[in-house]
Amino acid sequence: MPAHRRSAALAPFVAALSAYDLGPGGVHRGLPSSTISITIPEADSLEIGRLGSRERFRAVVAGLHLDPAELRQEGGTRGVWLTLSPPAAGALLGVPASALSGQVAELADVAPVLDYLPERLATCRSWPQRRALVEEALLAGLDRHERDTGGELPATLAALSALSALSGTARVQEAARRLGCSRRHLSGTVRGALGVTAKEYQRLLRFEAARGGLVAAARAGTVSLAAVAAAAGFADQAHLTREWRAMAGCTPTEWLRTEGLTGLTT
Repeated sequence: MPAHRRSAALAPFVAALSAYDLGPGGVHRGLPSSTISITIPEADSLEIGRLGSRERFRAVVAGLHLDPAELRQEGGTRGVWLTLSPPAAGALLGVPASALSGQVAELADVAPVLDYLPERLATCRSWPQRRALVEEALLAGLDRHERDTGGELPATLAALSALSALSGTARVQEAARRLGCSRRHLSGTVRGALGVTAKEYQRLLRFEAARGGLVAAARAGTVSLAAVAAAAGFADQAHLTREWRAMAGCTPTEWLRTEGLTGLTT
């Protein structure tokens, strides 16, 4: 299948698919996310430190999480990284996002049919080849899911509607009103689909908005934490800093420095 057709078919499910390079030392701080991530090193394995424990993975799937992780890759520091929308877990991997919430696991354990990917990716000689291999594997998963469900995706559509409503407002009650349902019904839908509460999902969205705002402002030359906080929906700069300490394990300015971004102001 041509590249543009593969990408179009996967667009509702795949938020990002890219090559990565952890750089000197092969270490990266993994931040809380409202998406499901899959990391496949080109060589060796990946060590993930989280919640006081460390584990090694040949290829790793991480569900929605509200805490940071440290990714360390010895030897080769490059690989393939992709993020999936929560409903994509069932459609592409065959497991609900709720089963992955707060977890990190071997890709082969979550989706045994994908256990060949690390070895095959290691034989690819270019990024286009790697990208095509991953996209074909995901499309095969989508085909299997559609055969198993007869093409019906009611749960997926309900989850997508709930997530869209939550991303469009800062209050769960307002999202429920827009959907024409009770807050309890919306909360149950989100918890069942994602494994996190509706408020926790909005907390992740706010954190991600701040992260994007910080990066954009730093690249523009100057970061005003107060402005980033207001744009992302935080009460004030202090609220932003507290959330970053709790969810990233550092302050926003500390994170920007570790990422090599400058232009810091308060």
